[in-house]
Amino acid sequence: MIDHAAPGEIRILPVRGLPEFRPGDDLIGALVAAAPWLVDGDVVVVTSKVVSKVEGRLITVPVDPPARDAARRELVATEARRVIARRGRTLITENSLGVVQAASGVDSSNVAPGEVALLPVDPDASAARLRRGLAAQLGVDVAVVITDTMGRAWRVGQTDTAIGSAGLRVLHRYLGTVDRHGNELTVTEVAVADEVAAAADLVKGKLAGVPVAVLRGLAGDDDASTAADLIRPLTDDLFRLGTDEALDRGRAAGRAEAVLLRRSVRSYRGDRVDPAELRRAVGIALRAPAPHHTRPVRFVWLVDRQVRRRLLEAMRQAWRDDLRCDGLTEDRIERRVRRGDLLFDAPEVLVPVAVPDGAHAYPDARRQAAEEAMFTVAAGAAVQGLLVALAAEGLGSCWIGSTLFCPDLVRTELALPPEWRPLGAVAVGHPTQPLQPRPPGDPDDGLVLR
Repeated sequence: MIDHAAPGEIRILPVRGLPEFRPGDDLIGALVAAAPWLVDGDVVVVTSKVVSKVEGRLITVPVDPPARDAARRELVATEARRVIARRGRTLITENSLGVVQAASGVDSSNVAPGEVALLPVDPDASAARLRRGLAAQLGVDVAVVITDTMGRAWRVGQTDTAIGSAGLRVLHRYLGTVDRHGNELTVTEVAVADEVAAAADLVKGKLAGVPVAVLRGLAGDDDASTAADLIRPLTDDLFRLGTDEALDRGRAAGRAEAVLLRRSVRSYRGDRVDPAELRRAVGIALRAPAPHHTRPVRFVWLVDRQVRRRLLEAMRQAWRDDLRCDGLTEDRIERRVRRGDLLFDAPEVLVPVAVPDGAHAYPDARRQAAEEAMFTVAAGAAVQGLLVALAAEGLGSCWIGSTLFCPDLVRTELALPPEWRPLGAVAVGHPTQPLQPRPPGDPDDGLVLR
């Protein structure tokens, strides 16, 4: 019988005698047999590898080392939502759980040579199941934390961190409290579940064959929080696109991904866009190259919903009329017209406009055409800059070229000068799914060598 911890004391107890687990094994039964001494208030800390094994998250791969490594790297890419940074063969990703760590949590340690392990599909749910099972079989009210090993920004070495939790207040917030010197604490939050995970690893280790430990004497309560609550929201993450330090042969991986995050998003949440985020993106877009030190683009922000609807309905009718002149069937006309319905529903819409302010007038038609082309190209570069800057803000966008087909109508509805040329419309909003970078295109498809 193991005694309770003394007041103010925390004990870390290894759970010995556990078997080598395989898919389908009874993890709860094994814990009950190995730790019948569990008591109310204990925190059971389980290495995620054990949970992955019993939940069938082992993937068969070749035994040959190069082939095994290739298969593992493919799984890393599959499990990743996005790549944060690269350096050599090291890949830091945001994985399917939203956790940022090396290799998406894919691991080939402590498994057979022909296998690699993926993280549990839902570690918080796995922790809750273990907690319920231990309560049912032992009659104890314990918390459960599932851990995985991670590196840490700005620090050398790895530590165990909570990726699943049940029955534990994962964060202790000191907001509003006062220290003994009278200073009010405004931002301090202690990641209790992570500290539990790291402490337990001191007795588990990586080679001792002890995948479970118990913390006894930890004061706390259950506020129904989970390990998912420890993931920093994207809007608060200062390094969500990587940094200059995340280099791969001299290339800033995070900045490259910012460009690849730009993609056409056609489904948005209903919440409004923070005007400051949109304004920042426009400010960046205005730094696109421009001829003669001019400002060849404006972005007309359709903030008045009635103005937007009136413009879009007029554009939709004009588009129908044009397509009928092309001899299309009504069914095909409606399919094409409905592509623009996104602009009705998007939280925000911008109309980029090419503006010839500062353009030179040439008597020669050829030179005049070249001058106009320069301004159009510059305005197009600003539109691309806007789309990339929006992606860097975590906002989705979709450029739709519909205003190009009815410039006179757009100028009339928006009371724009006659020389301003609309260059489509940009839907903006928070995407319903997180932005995912596209793979780069094949350079051979776009490079022509002479």
